Amino acid sequence: MQRLQAFKYELMPGSEQQRDMRRFAGSCRFVYNKALAMQKSLYEQGAKKLGYAGLCKSLLGWKAESTWLAETPSQALQQTLKDLERAYSNFFAKRADFPRFNKKGMGDSFRYPQGCKLDQPNSRIFLPKLGWIRYRNSRDVLGEVRNVTVSYSSGKWFVSIQTQREVEQPLPAATSAIGIDVGIVRFATMSDVSFVAPLNSFKEHQQRLARYQRRMSHKAKCNVKLKRTKFSSNWKKAKLKVQQIHNTIANARKDFLHKTTTTISQNHALVCVEDLQVKNMSKSSKGNCEQHSKKVKQKSGLNRAILDQGWGEFRRQLEYKVMWYGGILLAVSPHHTSQTCPDCDHASKDNRQTQTKFLCVNCRYENHADVVGAINILSRGMQILRDKGQDKADASAWHESAARIACEVNGAVMPSATGTHRSACAKSSRSAVGIPVLSALAAAAG
Repeated sequence: MQRLQAFKYELMPGSEQQRDMRRFAGSCRFVYNKALAMQKSLYEQGAKKLGYAGLCKSLLGWKAESTWLAETPSQALQQTLKDLERAYSNFFAKRADFPRFNKKGMGDSFRYPQGCKLDQPNSRIFLPKLGWIRYRNSRDVLGEVRNVTVSYSSGKWFVSIQTQREVEQPLPAATSAIGIDVGIVRFATMSDVSFVAPLNSFKEHQQRLARYQRRMSHKAKCNVKLKRTKFSSNWKKAKLKVQQIHNTIANARKDFLHKTTTTISQNHALVCVEDLQVKNMSKSSKGNCEQHSKKVKQKSGLNRAILDQGWGEFRRQLEYKVMWYGGILLAVSPHHTSQTCPDCDHASKDNRQTQTKFLCVNCRYENHADVVGAINILSRGMQILRDKGQDKADASAWHESAARIACEVNGAVMPSATGTHRSACAKSSRSAVGIPVLSALAAAAG
């Protein structure tokens, strides 16, 4: 099985190399914006947009007009045109918004598809037209180098080395299945009653970030005659401080998500999550001048809390990590997962008394609402395996057998839902706690 993996390190370039890297990033930004402007102009004229080959031909003319573009590696400029072509493909496939013009200081980067040399024993890398650059070697690079991306963020330069290597099809060490319900008060609640507390990295730094943003705003001077804002050196220093705080927030969130997803992937062979549309859930509710919305401030705080959790990145990491460890990840419909009783399948909004309390109005089953949601998510995932276990013809042989074995898991294997039943005679009984174990998978792994 081919595995693509990226390794990111901090570069330690000299002053001249930093100047060249800033110039290369600026040239790539110039080419991207010029190509995007050309594509938009062709669209307004009713003409067909140019493909990658047509843009490369235009690049030759731009080099003749702007001779300083020749100082930048040609392949880095061509990779920028590929990025624009990919952006258009994502837009037409409705995976992203329409491409926007790049701005200086926002995502400055350039990529080498070839010509790079890696010297791991001496912790240095050779980049065309830059020479050898030392980097902070925190771990070994595994596999064959495919491409190298240099990026700038918060006053530091980084290199991302994408590699490709052949690995054996893994078999899961774990044999259990788990359902995960994500939330705000609890970041992730498992179907085995355990949960992961949220990090809330943005909320932790919110006041400090607001203080430095006010300082940055005060240092910007408005020229009334020229009708534009003048940005001083002090403003640039304040902006760098704001960027560093944002970088700290993002790094803390990434570290938290990586540790959580790795633990889940290693300990479970089947992981079921909700197919959430985070973009729709975090839309603004301001409305317009004609139709005003209600509770805008409350919805704004909810949107901020949702985005602070990083649900999209959580699922993205689970997708490839579960595959790396030989497991299966299933995304199920999120409709009424916390309003459906896992014991009698009665669905009603009256079942959820409060944000945390679940009490079935039909069978009096009681549990935490997030746990009920996780149990229903797992149940729906197991149903998908039973119904469509053989629909992935291009999957590996083990995944096909794993899906077939999972289809054979019946209700007797799954313990009754964890919770309390209240009968009419006020008798209560605690059901067993556990996770459905795919014993056949353990035998297959052995």
